[in-house]
Amino acid sequence: MYTISIVESKATINYGKLPTIDAAKTPLQRVFSNLISNALKYHRKEVPPVIDIKVLEHKRFWEIIIADNGIGISTQFFDKIFIIFQRLHAKDQYSGTGIGLAICKKIVENHGGEIWLTSEEGKGSTFHFTVKK
Repeated sequence: MYTISIVESKATINYGKLPTIDAAKTPLQRVFSNLISNALKYHRKEVPPVIDIKVLEHKRFWEIIIADNGIGISTQFFDKIFIIFQRLHAKDQYSGTGIGLAICKKIVENHGGEIWLTSEEGKGSTFHFTVKK
């Protein structure tokens, strides 16, 4: 799906064994797609993107972690980015509509989970989301 972006940016996507999740397939694919495409889009121009996907198993839920080495996000915007049509950059700087992360939040919440991030400007972002087992 994003093969051209991956090749052009010389991205590396690392992942291990992923669990089988009893949930709606297409919406969860959309969460992965949005988070990975954002990691590709918001990479530092001089550094090829590296995206690490990990899964932690908890008693009642799976925690999926998607980390990148991109431009990062200031902590003051952590809540804002999950609101529909909220953009942090000018349209001529980065493409997009500002709905991707709002959609991710809605899908995750519809599966009984939560989504959050940690990030440092200039060093990258790590998105976490949970899905009930």
